[in-house]
Amino acid sequence: MIRPITSRKLFGTILIPPSKSDTQRALLAAALSKDSSHIYNVGQSDDERSMLGNIQHLGASVIEKKDYLEIRGPLQKNERIILNVGESGLGLRLMTPVSLLFSSNISIDGRGSLLERSQQFLEQQLLDLGVNATSNNGFLPIQLKGKLTGGKHTLDGSISSQFLSGLLMTLPLLEDDSELYVDNLRSIPYIKMTLNTLKQFGIQIEQTGYEYFRIPGNQHYAAAKYAVEGDWSSASYWLVASALGHKVNVLGLSLDSEQADTAILDALESANCVISIDEGGISVDGSNRKAFSFDCTHCPDLFPALVAFASQCEGTTILEGTDRLIHKESNRASALVEEFSKLGIEISYRENVMYITGGEPKGGVRLNSHRDHRIAMCLAIISLGCTEANEVEGANAVEKSYPEFWGHLEDLTIS
Repeated sequence: MIRPITSRKLFGTILIPPSKSDTQRALLAAALSKDSSHIYNVGQSDDERSMLGNIQHLGASVIEKKDYLEIRGPLQKNERIILNVGESGLGLRLMTPVSLLFSSNISIDGRGSLLERSQQFLEQQLLDLGVNATSNNGFLPIQLKGKLTGGKHTLDGSISSQFLSGLLMTLPLLEDDSELYVDNLRSIPYIKMTLNTLKQFGIQIEQTGYEYFRIPGNQHYAAAKYAVEGDWSSASYWLVASALGHKVNVLGLSLDSEQADTAILDALESANCVISIDEGGISVDGSNRKAFSFDCTHCPDLFPALVAFASQCEGTTILEGTDRLIHKESNRASALVEEFSKLGIEISYRENVMYITGGEPKGGVRLNSHRDHRIAMCLAIISLGCTEANEVEGANAVEKSYPEFWGHLEDLTIS
């Protein structure tokens, strides 16, 4: 799908869609309870639909009500389980340990960009836990044989926090107590989100910082009424648009959220922007914006939005944490360099740091999303300020997380 983006100013209010990360955790937790849970504000992204399909495949009942989804377990044991997580890396890393509760013979596959993402790290983590894991030369599908056991385990948190989230959701249901020692954990806010979800579903976990977790066994998920938060990751593009001079207000966000991408407000403030928050939503005055420095190690999904913003800040912006970009839907570091170079914006990266030199983005070019939803959205926002219309190839990549994105872009009033 090719989407033309014309240069224009936007004006209006955006109600942000639900957080797909929060939704997936809540749906899975609800399915692990034997009683009925009500999950409010469930989105329609591909990742959310994949999680719904998988919990139903494992035996959960899902009933669509007017204002919520009613979800009831229990999930069922099977001799063999075959799952497909779509393009969701989070879905893969949550469902992998959870599925081992219900079978000792499991096959997990995906589709699209997830098939091109190396799963060697996940495979090794499983092997270290005593599970026989065999991948397709480091890629999906992955075959699992065996079961998880309690006791003491050490986990490498340097590549992703998502498998740790999956273990934190799984280990409370084992008979034995477990202890997790975690080295070099990245994306700590996402673990905070997981722990918050577990608490709402009645699961207790003790921790010392984010290096040690003690998980009592023989616990049970309690039914809950759970409202999914608005998605700060999706909101980051509209907040950046606001900072670049578009009159956009953003509704539906919780300032108390544990989502990592609430850090977008800190990043914009470090660039000398003024944040306004009232009953009309959140808006940003970036009229005095300047180049800035920001560490994205624990919020790597902000890179595309911040690069779009930095490209129109005078001076050179420094963003740390580029090593977190390699294992995404695309290699986001190289994708950002390639696409922004077409716009005349100079970007380079080395030793885990990206440098963006601000300038006037030119237009009249065809850009490519690299089948990455976040790249597609950041290219749309930057194209609004180009001198000529651009085209974004692979624009349908937004279906993964924010299927309403293009409709929201068109719904904003042209001033």
